[in-house]
Amino acid sequence: MPRLTEYEKWENDGVLQDKLILVQGWARDGLTEPQIANNLGIAIRTLCDYKLKYPQFLQAIKKGKEVVDFEVENALFKNAINGNVTAQIFWLKNRKKDNWKDKVEVTNVGNEVNNQISNIANLINNPKPNRGEDDVQ
Repeated sequence: MPRLTEYEKWENDGVLQDKLILVQGWARDGLTEPQIANNLGIAIRTLCDYKLKYPQFLQAIKKGKEVVDFEVENALFKNAINGNVTAQIFWLKNRKKDNWKDKVEVTNVGNEVNNQISNIANLINNPKPNRGEDDVQ
């Protein structure tokens, strides 16, 4: 008979829902997955396996993280609206990336610069004679 996983033991003992509530709460409180695994008394690899094998387990972690992520998003938004310049910059750089990125990519400048350098070199190497009044015929 195969050995039961901790998850299966929780199911058999009738404590699975309690464990899922704990997992969701820990995720909401910002615990990392290694910390959650430690709290459950399982290895991080086992936690990863549970996320793949048991959809309820994965959902508990996602739901916990989702709640706090929404709270932080709302706080960031409120700070940005209320004039917090750092929050405004962060918001714009992440939500309007194309318009607010630090680096602006410039294209086709190389050819234009090379053409200008060539024109200057030609003028230096082949100066045109001055056309003054004496040159008029």
